[in-house]
Order: sequence, then C-alpha cells, then structure tokens
Amino acid sequence: MRENSTSAPVPFNQDKGFSIVLGGPFFNLLRKAHLTGNDLELLKKRIVIISLLTWLPLLILSMLAGNAWSGAVELPFIKDIEVHVRFLVALPVMIAAELMVHERLRLVVGMFERNNLIPQDKVNQFRETIASAFRWRNSYVAEFLMVVIIYVIGYNVVWQKSMAVETTAWFTDPAAGKGNLSLAGIWFRYVSLPVFQFLFLRWYYRIFIWVRFLFQISAIKFRLSPVHPDHVGGLGFISNIVFAFMPLAFMHGVVLAGMIANHIFHEGTTLLDYKIEIIVIVAVILLLVIVPLFVFSSQLTEAKRNGILHYGLLATQYGQEFEAKWIHHSVAKSGELLGSADIRSLADLQQAFSVVRNMNMVPIARSDIFMLVAATIAPVAPLLLTMMPLSDIIKLVAGMLF
Repeated sequence: MRENSTSAPVPFNQDKGFSIVLGGPFFNLLRKAHLTGNDLELLKKRIVIISLLTWLPLLILSMLAGNAWSGAVELPFIKDIEVHVRFLVALPVMIAAELMVHERLRLVVGMFERNNLIPQDKVNQFRETIASAFRWRNSYVAEFLMVVIIYVIGYNVVWQKSMAVETTAWFTDPAAGKGNLSLAGIWFRYVSLPVFQFLFLRWYYRIFIWVRFLFQISAIKFRLSPVHPDHVGGLGFISNIVFAFMPLAFMHGVVLAGMIANHIFHEGTTLLDYKIEIIVIVAVILLLVIVPLFVFSSQLTEAKRNGILHYGLLATQYGQEFEAKWIHHSVAKSGELLGSADIRSLADLQQAFSVVRNMNMVPIARSDIFMLVAATIAPVAPLLLTMMPLSDIIKLVAGMLF
C-alpha cells in the first residue's frame, strides 16, 4: 500500500500506543462489569472472580452430589488434577498475560517511530496498519464465531475426545447412565470449560492479529543501520516480544501437564507416552512467537549485503591511504580520510566492519528461544518424579552440569 507523503497523518496516540488487548466485545463487557478499566486495571479482582466462577461451583456441586472426595465415581473432583491446574493456574496466567503483552507490544511498536526506522513518506502506511489491527481486534463477528465454535465442538471434540480420562468422573452421573452429566458436569460443560476455551481461543486470535501486523509492516523498507551494535540493524528491541508471550507459553505447558498428570495417575500411562504431545506444544509456541519474526529477514539480509559492500569500499580506501602515509611515506591524494588519530580510526573502522559481518538475519537471540522453550516445558518437568525419584533426578542433573 502506497501513501502520499503530503496527505494528513493518520491519528495515533503514542501514549496509549499499539495494543491487541484493549478492545473487543468481551473487553467492553468486562469494563461494564467493573472487572477492568480502560488500561487493564483491577487485574487481581478479574483473576479471582473469573477463576472462582469456573472452579468454585464445580466444587460445591460435586460436594452436593457426593463426588468431591469419593463416592461412586473413580475420579472424584478433588483428584482431578487437570481441572484444578486449568482453572486455578492456567486461567489466572492467561488473564495476567494480557497486561504483560499489552505493555511490551506497546513499547515495541512505538520504537519503530521513536527510533526513526520508518521513512517519513511511510508513516501514514505504518499508522494505517496499526488502525487495521485495531479494527480486527474490535471485531464483534470474530468473538461471536469463537463462541459458536466452542459450543459446537469445544466439549464434544476438543475436550471429550482428546483430553478426558477414560473412567467415571465427578462430572458424570452414573445413576443416569453412561455419558450423562451431573449438575457439576453441566456447569463444567456450559460455563467453566467454554469460559476457559474462549479466553484461550481469543489469545490465538490476538496472536493472528499480531502476526498479520508484522507481515504488513515488513513491506515497509525500514531505515536499518548495518553497524548498529544490536547486530540486527536496530531491530533488537523486537526480541522483547519473547518475554511478552512467555506467560502464554507457560500456560500451554500447564494445561498439557495437567492433562498428562490425569492420564498418568488414573490410567497408568507414563510420561514417555506423551513425548510427541510435548514436542508438538513446543513447536506450536515457536511457530506462533519466533517464526513470524523471519518476515524481517529479507531486509536484514539486504542491509548486511549493502553494509559489507559500502564499508568494504570505505575500508579499502582508508587502508590504501593509511599505507601510503605510514608505510610508503607519501601524501594521500584521494581525500582527507586520514587524521591525527589514524591508528584509532583504523581500529574503529575494523570494529564497524566486524559488526556488519556479524549481523543476524532474524531479530531474535538463541537465548530467547531457549527461555521460551524452557517456559513451555517447565510445568511438565515435575512429572519426571513419576518416572524416577527426586534424588536420582538431582544426581542426573548434577552429573550433566559437573
């Protein structure tokens, strides 16, 4: 999309900034319910109320049915690890992640203009891309479709077919026949699980908006500096998004760990039976967070190529004049590149050329990828105790380190 440099700039509030969180029908509903402010205030209140809405009725109804601690079912409510970590750990993390993502992404996107990376004639295009992201974020149709998808396939396909344990549980009513839900099961199916799945699915939609935004702004030719010390032309600030999405990576690991724990303790499976699932979750996180950053690779490659060419020519000219003055004791004829601090200038030029040669092709570090993977698998790590004693694990880790 091309913009006329003489047209009026698209309004953009730098203080409020870019956000994939502050908007949408559900966000407006939370504001009317006084569970959030315009800038995600009342976080603790929001976490407590939504978590209790999904978990506390399940406990109360299970107690009334006699399935909370024991009873006629093989899996009473108190022993259902998956449901507790889902609503008391993963759900609060998912809600708390909104504030971190909002603050980090606002800073990251604002840095494009503050660091003067956007050419003046492309500012309107950049701001229109932000406005487009806001329109997608505020879509009523998108959230309505999420609700439809959840109630059509959220329980019968996604949860019941792939996550539920194969045993009688607190959410079923054995007296009414196999497959019939108890009162707790009805609340679980039509309230608790849909709330969790909606928030979960809404995060995927937000990530889609973010990825779409990255693809769109990558069409703008940034003013990259190949000698920038961050080794990515001045785009090093983008790596902050890894920290922004780390709670979501942890949340994925928590949900997976809860599901695996249920199957291990109630069906007799082992952790190794779920190695494929663990690998898939890690791959999904990397696909969502890391892979989209490769959209900047072509510009970084071009900046590196041009930097090597230009600084190589400068180094050749400087080197020739340096040798002419200090080796051959003749006066340079090509200009005034040499001064009184020739050796220091030569060292500075060598350092600049080294920075260009070491430019990375993606604005992310290996340590960032490692932290993202670690956040994803950390919740699963305690399940190693189901395979070997803690003392053996400590010895194994100590042996690897020392």
